Amino acid sequence: MNKEIAVIFDMDGVICHTNPYHSLAFREFFSSRNLAPTDEEFAAHMFGKSNSYILSHFFKRPVTGEELLQLEEEKESLFRKIYEPHIDPIAGIMPFINDLEANHVKLGVATSAPRANLDLILTKVNIRKKMTSILASENVSKHKPDPEVYLKSAANLGLQPDQCLVFEDSFSGVSAALNAGMRVVGVLSSHSREELPPCNLYINDYNELSYQKILTLFG
Repeated sequence: MNKEIAVIFDMDGVICHTNPYHSLAFREFFSSRNLAPTDEEFAAHMFGKSNSYILSHFFKRPVTGEELLQLEEEKESLFRKIYEPHIDPIAGIMPFINDLEANHVKLGVATSAPRANLDLILTKVNIRKKMTSILASENVSKHKPDPEVYLKSAANLGLQPDQCLVFEDSFSGVSAALNAGMRVVGVLSSHSREELPPCNLYINDYNELSYQKILTLFG
């Protein structure tokens, strides 16, 4: 099979298990404001969501403009401080990416997180030079589940959406990839398969994955 394909990775919960550390950072952030969201609220309203959505939801009012930028920087700085000593890629992802690269698959990252978070992770997970497209929250005007970040990724990679396979772990992320007309692998790091829209494949980690296995998803 000679069909040219691309694989695009979300970051949080897909490249690294960051979500527990985002929860810790948000708990500290909200605690300083006398707010105490439950685990269920975090699961429903944090994972895979943009900071503008998260802050507006928990503050129960729109958070925009300069206030959003200031609050976002406060929370994300907390996250980076808490997470930096713990950066570790999800099991098997490095050999999998190397296998894809060896078979000339185009690779990209598309995250709703700020560029500074992505840069932090890419200092410890050595994949930057393997990626043809790297997009963060600053690169889009509409956040997941809008497909903008994935459509931009496809354009950067020079391929059509139906040539792209996305790895996602959240409801909004999977929805964004499906809305872009792409195939999706659900990474079950934050949610069960029942909590995600229907995906082409579900994985717990990358140990069982290979270039040959993902080729079968393109039929």
